[in-house]
Amino acid sequence: MDIQKREKDKHLGLRIDSELHYKLHYISQYEGRSANGEVIYLIRMAIEEFEKQHGKIDLP
Repeated sequence: MDIQKREKDKHLGLRIDSELHYKLHYISQYEGRSANGEVIYLIRMAIEEFEKQHGKIDLP
């Protein structure tokens, strides 16, 4: 993994309740990812599923 922060990377602050926080960490540990890695994985899967149903999203 690239140690330097890439310019294209964006920061997203996220507030979640304690129960969701605990469950996210539980799942991410089970899957062998960090909580941040798990969130990114879930976002990618949601985008992939959306594009399967609605077509590729064109970037500007």
